[in-house]
Amino acid sequence: MKKIMSMLLVLSMLLMGAAMAESETLTMATNAAFPPYEYYDDETGEVTGIDVEIAQAICDKLGYELEVVDADFDSLVPGVQSGKYDFSMAGMTVTEDRLQSVNFSDTYATGVQVVIVPEDSAITSIDDLMTEGADYSVGVQQGTTGDICATEDIEDAGFGTVERFKTGTDAVLALTTGKLDCVIIDNEPAKNFVAANEGLKILDTEYVVEEYAACFAKENTELLDAFNGALAELTEDGTVPAIIEKYLVANAEEAAAE
Repeated sequence: MKKIMSMLLVLSMLLMGAAMAESETLTMATNAAFPPYEYYDDETGEVTGIDVEIAQAICDKLGYELEVVDADFDSLVPGVQSGKYDFSMAGMTVTEDRLQSVNFSDTYATGVQVVIVPEDSAITSIDDLMTEGADYSVGVQQGTTGDICATEDIEDAGFGTVERFKTGTDAVLALTTGKLDCVIIDNEPAKNFVAANEGLKILDTEYVVEEYAACFAKENTELLDAFNGALAELTEDGTVPAIIEKYLVANAEEAAAE
C-alpha cells in the first residue's frame, strides 16, 4: 500500500509539474506573411519580426515562455476568443466588430494603409478609386483593415470590386499578372512587395492610418493587464521603439538594395 501511495504521489507531482510548465508558456497566434511585423526568417526558418520580438520581450519580463503559431489571419480572433491561443499579434487594428469578440491591449505601433499600382496605372491618388464612374478591381488580404475599408469605401459605394486573398503576397501576384488594378495593404510590406516586383509603385497618398494592438479573450483580463503593464515599461525604457526602429531601418535598407 505504501508503495502504491508513493507512486501516486510521484505521479501527482509529475502531473502538477506538467501543468505548471504548460501554464508558463503563452501561445501567440499570428499570420506570418506581413513583413516586417511577422514573417519567416530565411536562415532560421522561424517566424520573426516586430510583433514576435515585442511579444518575446513582454514574455521575458513577465516570466513566460513564448510559443508562436502561424495561422490564417481570419482565424486569429476566433482562435483567441475560443481559448485556442492566449493572444494574437499580427499587425491587427482595433475595430468595433472585433471588439464584440475580444479585448485589445494598448497600441504599440502605427501602420499606414497604402495603394500599390503598376507604374503606368491611370490611378494616381486614393481619390481616383472613389470618384464617380470609377470601376476598379482592388486586391486585399482577407479580414485586414484594407479589406474592411475598401469594402465600405469602394465596393459598397459602387466604385468597383474587392478581390480578397489569403495573403498579401497572393494579392500582389494577381496585380503583377494583370488580374487587379491595385492592391491596398500596409505600407511596410508594400515596400517589400514593390522592391521585389519590377514595374510596381506605391501611391504617394495614404489611405488609412491605424494603430496596432494585441488581442485577448474577453475573460482573460488578468493577462491583458499584465501585458499592458509590461508593454508600458518596455515602451518607456526604449525597448519597444528600438525593436520597431531596427526592423523598419533594416526593411528600408533591404528595399533600397534591390
